[in-house]
Amino acid sequence: MSHPDARAELIAYHRLSSHAPDRYAPGPGHLDWATQPDPFRRYAGAPRIDLPEPEERLGVPAAVLAGNQVPAQPLEPATLGRLLRFSLGLAAWKQWGESRWSLRCNPSSGNLHPTEAYVVTPGLPGLAPGVHHYVSLLHALEHRATLARPEALTAAWPAEGVLVGLTGIVWREAWKYGTRAWRYCQLDAGHALAALACAAAALGWRARLLTAFGDAQIAPLLGLDRADGHGEAEPETPEALLWVGPEAPGQEPDPARIEAAFRLAGPRWQGRPNRLSPRRREWPGIAEAERAARKPPTPPVAPLSPATGPPQPAALPRDHTLDAGALFLQRRSAVAFDARTGLPAAHLWALLDRLLHRPGLAPWDAVPWPPRVALALLVHRVEGLDPGVYLLPRGTGLEGRGEPVEGAPPHLGLVRLAPGDARHFARLASCHQEIAADGCLAFAMLARLEAALDEGCWWYRWLHWEAGAVGQMLYLGAELCGLRGTGIGCFFDALVPQALGAALPAPASDLYHFTLGAPVEDRRLRTHPPYEGLAGWRQAAGGRGAARPLA
Repeated sequence: MSHPDARAELIAYHRLSSHAPDRYAPGPGHLDWATQPDPFRRYAGAPRIDLPEPEERLGVPAAVLAGNQVPAQPLEPATLGRLLRFSLGLAAWKQWGESRWSLRCNPSSGNLHPTEAYVVTPGLPGLAPGVHHYVSLLHALEHRATLARPEALTAAWPAEGVLVGLTGIVWREAWKYGTRAWRYCQLDAGHALAALACAAAALGWRARLLTAFGDAQIAPLLGLDRADGHGEAEPETPEALLWVGPEAPGQEPDPARIEAAFRLAGPRWQGRPNRLSPRRREWPGIAEAERAARKPPTPPVAPLSPATGPPQPAALPRDHTLDAGALFLQRRSAVAFDARTGLPAAHLWALLDRLLHRPGLAPWDAVPWPPRVALALLVHRVEGLDPGVYLLPRGTGLEGRGEPVEGAPPHLGLVRLAPGDARHFARLASCHQEIAADGCLAFAMLARLEAALDEGCWWYRWLHWEAGAVGQMLYLGAELCGLRGTGIGCFFDALVPQALGAALPAPASDLYHFTLGAPVEDRRLRTHPPYEGLAGWRQAAGGRGAARPLA
């Protein structure tokens, strides 16, 4: 149950951070390049463990994301490195003139990457017990905390696996986006959750969000509550804690038991985080929203019930011909579409099928609650489907009052709300961005936000995580169709809910937009391999965080 004041603060934040045709949310209005945040957090003084050379392939077809089972790889530093590399690691470098920037496997609003990752383990052969921070630039772990008595943590460990903690540095997004940035941090966390779950599936592992943990229990596990830990460095806030490994616990680990065992193990912290910008600016509403949406300890969310649809989704065109690792590395955000190419309706059905929750199908073990995000589809160029506005309810209860779609698999529940050319509306709703009209179709993700807040204010974050996870599957599905996707965080919040209001059974809020189509590549940009200079980067990093190669 939400505290009334916290609920009111979140609703106030949501309104303040909303865009409208005549008013954008508070933001800088320009980019202050002098304060652009460093995209990589480092911990000076924390010993660095270099993971094995990053690989380009996993040797598993992308069909693993449709439920095809693969043997579980052993949990060891090399496979842990694969998990992190293919979910949160670098995917490429781009260059235009003298400017050069990295891309990662997990997408981020503005490529700003507020999400950091930590691994907690009682120890693996070749990897010491404790807390480790993942540095994607160096494909390395920084040993943030050693354990004086690791056996205490081992005794509380429920299965073969590790804890992966995700945190958020909101300043990385606020530098560019102002007040709306905290929303983007939550969407990015959802993308990261899904990326981890998909990479785990390709290793034959499971990733499970631990829903019972409160933020105040996650923070000490990751060293975020230490007054001496950050100093002037930009703060990190706890987001999610996942169990990842070859074995899934029969039930969620007891947070109190893990918390007590970790304290008993005697963590000894080391390393200080780098400062990302020489100065930063606080934006109205963000601190209040963060405070209001903190999650307390709660009973765990009940696991998903058995699927009522088919046992696994239909195949996408490149499921069996594309390596899963190659898929994760080639995922990109398109900057423009050709406004000509269409998508066969059969491919759209298979794409939408991946968005339905099924137990054991990545990434939905990492978003384990019954679905709450429905999708409005603005169809422009789908071969065999008339242009118009459609609704995919995803079992949310937001079934639209429309016509069943002939030819669509009945279990999708897809309905047509209105026929006609929706390109102008798609462009307008997405802050006048042409890319929303030039693709095959565009999506708006809808949820009963205020109703969810009645159950707990942390649902504000969880709903955005679910929307981010849906977006991640649309990204990967677009690549498997030979197309490309783009997440759109800038949209006029009220337009789609108002346009669909009479067709929906309950009021809904718009959380995220997405579009996919045939990309138009900018030939001025050069692409470089993600880790071609890794040995030199590691040597240059040196210093107090000296490298300790794995055996």
